[in-house]
Amino acid sequence: MNKRTALITGATTGIGYQFARIMARNKVDLVLVGGREEVLLEIAIMLYERYGTYVKFIPLDLTHQNLAFVVYNDVVKDGIKIDYLINTAGFGDYGNFHETDWQREKEMINLNVVNLVHFTKLFLSAMVVRGKGRILNVASTAAFQPGPQSAVFHATKAFVLSFSESIANELKDTGVTVTALCPDPSQCGLEAIAEQEVKKMLRKRKLPKDWEVAEFGFHSMIEGKTVAVEGFMNRLFVNVMRFFRNEVPSK
Repeated sequence: MNKRTALITGATTGIGYQFARIMARNKVDLVLVGGREEVLLEIAIMLYERYGTYVKFIPLDLTHQNLAFVVYNDVVKDGIKIDYLINTAGFGDYGNFHETDWQREKEMINLNVVNLVHFTKLFLSAMVVRGKGRILNVASTAAFQPGPQSAVFHATKAFVLSFSESIANELKDTGVTVTALCPDPSQCGLEAIAEQEVKKMLRKRKLPKDWEVAEFGFHSMIEGKTVAVEGFMNRLFVNVMRFFRNEVPSK
């Protein structure tokens, strides 16, 4: 039997956790990376009991650099081939840039950008050699616009979107695809930092559940879509933003 395996970062909460459930339901074995060992253990036991899925979990705080290489070495040592790489780990900060904490922003860049790129770098080559593979990177609708009071978060997500689109283009006809999933910013780790702002937003409109975003992202990844924006209003917003960026000259 040709067993498939997915590596998921940020697997203990939110969209990452929901991706783990979806992949297990589809009989895909898992390598889960997250910061809380006890939660990873609970998830591993639950998924094995419910779906019979083999789960290897690696407790690591990916806000530090070079830890993607630690995960890669661990996976290679065990002879595991990664068919799906799902980078969901990320968080945001809130406040005026000149007042926010640099250490926190450095950790955000390490998590949202540096380790995401490094994971992609490490596992992509083997996918290309095999002629098959799927990579999903969680960007955000924040990637399509500047974000006062969350400047670094918006910038990291713009990077993820641009990076994902660029390598997706490079990988045409290789059998490997890259998908940038673009949920609402509040579902990409921003809500814990900007709780009051999110509450205001939730009063204005109803957001999809994490499992709905993950289901949409899963199907988009399997179909090989390059950019996946969940929800009609989000897609309308993104298209309007892209139109004006292309059509309106800068002053």
